[in-house]
Amino acid sequence: MPNPVFVFAFVIATMYGLAFHVVLGGNARRMVLFIVTSWVGFLLGQYVGAYLDITFLRIGVIHLAPASVTAVGLLIFAHALTADPTTPVSRR
Repeated sequence: MPNPVFVFAFVIATMYGLAFHVVLGGNARRMVLFIVTSWVGFLLGQYVGAYLDITFLRIGVIHLAPASVTAVGLLIFAHALTADPTTPVSRR
C-alpha cells in the first residue's frame, strides 16, 4: 500500500495540472503534459523546500508552498512552450 503522504502529494499535484488544463484548455495530449509537468514541479519544489528547510505552509512532511510555486511555475513554462502563437505574422 502506498504511503498516504505520497498519495496526498500526488493528488494535489494532479489537481494543479487538471485545473491548469481546465482554465487554459487544449487537447488530451496537453492535459497529460500539464499533469506530468505539475508532478515534476511539485517534486522539485518538495526537494527545494526540504533542502532549504522552508516551513511556510508545511503539511506534515509536505512543503506545500515551495512545491506549489514550483509546480505552477513549470506549468506556466510548459504552457508558454506549447501555446499557439497569437501574434499575426506579416506576409509582405
